[in-house]
Amino acid sequence: MRVNKEKPIIDEALLLNLPIYKTALIREVLLFGNHQPVVFAHSVLPRASLRGAWQGLGKLGNQPLGAALFANPKVKRAPLSYKRLFPSHILYQKATQHLSDKPAYLWARRSVFSLNCATILVTEVFLPQLLLK
Repeated sequence: MRVNKEKPIIDEALLLNLPIYKTALIREVLLFGNHQPVVFAHSVLPRASLRGAWQGLGKLGNQPLGAALFANPKVKRAPLSYKRLFPSHILYQKATQHLSDKPAYLWARRSVFSLNCATILVTEVFLPQLLLK
């Protein structure tokens, strides 16, 4: 797991109505299944969203972000969007940095979660091991 204050990718900032020069808390986690990495999760938590009901999200440590989001029935999830990521995309590069055999592309999905006026963005990049049994 990695948590840093940095600028979101431009399309992420636009989706969150965040000025492109602003930093946000970026949380990146590699999720495992059968002892293999299967999902690279990348979350953008604007500072303004880390107040009120979500003030603890910046201090989750190893606790899953999804559990915190889905625990509150007032959290709304926007429709999922999907994208094919190619090697030139920064999220592809981050998701595959540990892989010795890199695929031609990866699929990713993302959604904006909102609570009152606070929003966060969660992107999940699906790794090749997810399809193997």
